[in-house]
Amino acid sequence: MNLKRPLRFFLKTGKIQNPTKRSLSKNGVKDIEKGLCLDLPIVNYTSNKVTKDFIVEEALKIVPNLKRKSGARYRLNRWREEQLTKGIKITYGDLVKQYVKLNQSEGRFAQIPIGRYINFLSDFLASQKGATKEQAVKAWKKLKKMDSPKNYKSWKRMQNSKV
Repeated sequence: MNLKRPLRFFLKTGKIQNPTKRSLSKNGVKDIEKGLCLDLPIVNYTSNKVTKDFIVEEALKIVPNLKRKSGARYRLNRWREEQLTKGIKITYGDLVKQYVKLNQSEGRFAQIPIGRYINFLSDFLASQKGATKEQAVKAWKKLKKMDSPKNYKSWKRMQNSKV
């Protein structure tokens, strides 16, 4: 159980947030060994290439030109964990439908409150027209050495103050 996120949340807001609970079943026969199909209940999920390929192949049967959206797979895993943790029984068909829904959603996903590096790179590349990943990584390395919050806004502010 990771306590870092709820502690940060409490320090910022004064409100108590339960830590992410991921005590999902890992006993018994893995779903993949039973043979993945749309009506198979998710009991013992395995995150591997075979499972991911199954989800994508089934999604493409629903929406043939479905484009993979950055962050959809992460959100799909969190959605699956949330359903199972709440005791909601879902099938691989439900997972495929949610994957399609996530990939068809409009605009960018909201940033995940952790993962400063990923969020910085995303913001840098979106804001710096024509910037390369190498330039973003170089900027991140400079930002890490600065005494400031580790986000694009702080980096930009520091760049503007140098001018």
